[in-house]
Amino acid sequence: MTPESARRTTRSDEEVWRLSWLPDRELTRDQALAGMELDEMLSDLARVHDPALHAAAEIRAAALGLTVEQALILLATQILGRMNDERDEQSPRRRAGGPGFGRRVIEPPRVRG
Repeated sequence: MTPESARRTTRSDEEVWRLSWLPDRELTRDQALAGMELDEMLSDLARVHDPALHAAAEIRAAALGLTVEQALILLATQILGRMNDERDEQSPRRRAGGPGFGRRVIEPPRVRG
C-alpha cells in the first residue's frame, strides 16, 4: 500500500494522467501505470535486496524518463512534505493572520541537567 495516487484529466480531447509524486508531468496512461507500479515496488521494504525487483524498477523508472534514484528522491520528498503538513496541522501553537503568519512556531530548545 502507498498513499500516492494517479488521476486522469482531459486536455483538448486527450487523456492526460498525473501522479501525486510527479504533479508537474503530463503522462500517458501507460506511464501513470508504470509510475504507480514503481512506487509500489520502491515501497516494499521486504524486497529491497531483490535483483528482479531492481530490474523491474529500472524499466518503470525509464518509462517516466527517470532513474530509480531520482524516483526514490521524488517519493521521499513527497513523504517528507506530507509528514510536515500533518505535523503542522497537529501543532497547538500556530499563529493566524496575514501573509507569512500561519506558519508553525519554532519552540526554543529545552535544556536539562
